[in-house]
Amino acid sequence: MRENELLSVEDLEVKFFLRKSTVEAVNGVSFTIDKGESVGLVGETGAGKTTTALSILGLVPNPPGKVTKGAIYLNGEDLLKTPEKEMRKIRGNDIAMIFQDPMTSLNPVMTVGDQIMEVVRLHNDMTKEQAMKRAVEMLELVGIPGERYAEFPHQFSGGMKQRVLIAISLACNPKLLIADEPTSALDVTIQAQVLDLIAGLKEKFNTSLLLITHDLGVVAETCDRVMIMYAGSIVESGPVRSVYKNMKHPYTVGLFNSLPRLDVETDRLEPIKGMMPDPTNLPAGCAFCERCPYATERCKTERPVLTEVEDGHFVACFNPMNKEG
Repeated sequence: MRENELLSVEDLEVKFFLRKSTVEAVNGVSFTIDKGESVGLVGETGAGKTTTALSILGLVPNPPGKVTKGAIYLNGEDLLKTPEKEMRKIRGNDIAMIFQDPMTSLNPVMTVGDQIMEVVRLHNDMTKEQAMKRAVEMLELVGIPGERYAEFPHQFSGGMKQRVLIAISLACNPKLLIADEPTSALDVTIQAQVLDLIAGLKEKFNTSLLLITHDLGVVAETCDRVMIMYAGSIVESGPVRSVYKNMKHPYTVGLFNSLPRLDVETDRLEPIKGMMPDPTNLPAGCAFCERCPYATERCKTERPVLTEVEDGHFVACFNPMNKEG
């Protein structure tokens, strides 16, 4: 373990055992996050991003889900071997998560202030008055007047609800914040405000960030490193500047080609043809093989592993491209 390393995920596999089939949701994922570092996890819907995050928190629904292989270390402690009683102390205190939909993530019959206070008292030895004061401070920190403490979630807009979730997540100064598409339910103006807020609070508390999204622009603005995920595996990873400037995996190139650009005039965008493979029946070779215009016979039978192509830049491809962005 490196001195500055906070989280290390090693060869993680997660499967969902259904009656007639098995979903291979996460397949041999490995990555690290350093203290104070921001890492983006990008991919299509169904790529396994949220399942990876839930595995870190020990929240994969069992049954039918099960972590079948791997290790997840937080400050050197394997979370997969940590008893549930200890994991409850870690969740919210050491690792916090902003869930995808602010509309359904808050308890509708509790005031927003009480929901923040509940987290504070669960992980800190505080009186009710001290915890209430902390909850008011957190509301004001995310730009909500403290006097709105006693209001209920239905009295807040979508953007305000997301701010409340951020306040709950950061109430105990977690070491790692996992943000699962925190802006997907918000309009563009509010998206920018929420991302600025997360970045500012992350800087203030020196919190590490795992940002799950399918918005490559958000990653460029927010993250130090990026991981591109496809069909449960990381196919390319590295510093944001390196990956965006010199894309190596055909899937990464496809993602960028499907985005409109201000500096290039084009009549039509280039979508990635086809669909992601069925997770209950993944191909023997590269999972992207059927959609890849550069696939060879080797790609159909052999699964590529992440290989370093330049300093800190890894790609899982037998025929890495040289696509300057």
